[in-house]
Amino acid sequence: MNETTRRKFIKSSALAGVGLSYAFTAKSYTNIMGANDRINLAVAGLNGRGKAHLSAARNLKSKAQVVGLCDVDNRVFAKILDQYGDYVDRIVPTYEDVRDVLNDKNVDALTIATPDHWHAPMAIMAMQSGKHVFLEKPCCHNPREGELLAEVQKQTGMKLQIGNQQRSSITSNKIIQEISEGVIGQPMYAKAWYANTRGGIGVGKEEQVPDWLNWELWQGPAPRRTYKDNIVHYNWHWFWDWGTGEINNNGLHELDICRWALGVDLPNHVASSGGRYFFDDDWEFYDTQVTSFQFDDGKMITWEGRSCNGFPFNERGRGSSIHGDSGTIILDRAGFEVYDKRGEMIRWEKEPGSNATASQDTLGIGGLDNLHMLNFIQAIQRDEPLNSPIEEAVKSTLLCHLGNMSQETGDALNIDSETGKPDHKEAMKMWSRSYQQGWEPKV
Repeated sequence: MNETTRRKFIKSSALAGVGLSYAFTAKSYTNIMGANDRINLAVAGLNGRGKAHLSAARNLKSKAQVVGLCDVDNRVFAKILDQYGDYVDRIVPTYEDVRDVLNDKNVDALTIATPDHWHAPMAIMAMQSGKHVFLEKPCCHNPREGELLAEVQKQTGMKLQIGNQQRSSITSNKIIQEISEGVIGQPMYAKAWYANTRGGIGVGKEEQVPDWLNWELWQGPAPRRTYKDNIVHYNWHWFWDWGTGEINNNGLHELDICRWALGVDLPNHVASSGGRYFFDDDWEFYDTQVTSFQFDDGKMITWEGRSCNGFPFNERGRGSSIHGDSGTIILDRAGFEVYDKRGEMIRWEKEPGSNATASQDTLGIGGLDNLHMLNFIQAIQRDEPLNSPIEEAVKSTLLCHLGNMSQETGDALNIDSETGKPDHKEAMKMWSRSYQQGWEPKV
């Protein structure tokens, strides 16, 4: 099959027969189709979640092959080839600039695991270049970018899967269907939580940019700042120019589940309290935050985030509880528990492949990466529905942005539940951001 025919086939073919459900394993899917229609992936951002993308692709190796690696840290390529040498060809092209990846006609899809400030601009460029996109959460650094992402996806018709991996969980899909059917009566309130014991990040020292890092490209769309020694590769999460705080870093996963379970879209009222309590350092967001969201139909969600005190809730460091008028569900990546109104557990189910038991904390995404990547590949090859499409992802991400807006302004916010926009002048200044000249997303 020549290159033109192969790419046309991948983009347009819809195979006959009944579509696979999310419950199929990667192995079972591998047995159904041959290896001659593999999706050519390039992975951007290799020091964190990009490794999970590579692992998932390797587990689906008859359906996906990696034909490009992109990162601004030139040390990482050798590490990746050592770790994934059984799957990634050692002569695979490596790129410093993602724009060179997007010019490669051999690439069908780009997976993005960069810092948050790159997520939407890179995904927009990729879709406009004719690439499908698997984009880690949060899908956008600010609400305006979420609007732009949705617009570009609609314009281009490219597949855009957002990394809310629990949307591909077998047990989560099952129990949320049961909630909609009344297993706990009318669901009215949901609580999401996340607890960790992070240390401080100190006060960074300005120093010369290391020779292994392209600091200019690392900053990309963000306004230029002087390099400091406490930013790369993880602490950028806690700086406004590049990150989106713990509520978007981890809270988004469970807030997405809560919104899904309650069947709500955008809130009408948001209030947040908290602060940076544990350390006096460069961390610009909050290590302790409690945010509440009220919705038009009388439902409510809260998120409790404790970045520097990992004491568990319901014996879990993270999770969601869904409360109805006749019972409660406790739900996480490992499975779910069902309680009656007296608080007695009446059943529980474990996520297939999970080693966790009931009431056991599970911090890793694990097999959900495989299922989520599988769903992405199915969407490209067979036009299967995405489990986390941009239309849903922007709503959950907006909850997090609104929580930060309320926290930063110090005010409870009244929200237009149709547009998601707050009726608050200072909060609306955070709806978008300033870009480095020449890097503004173009639609």
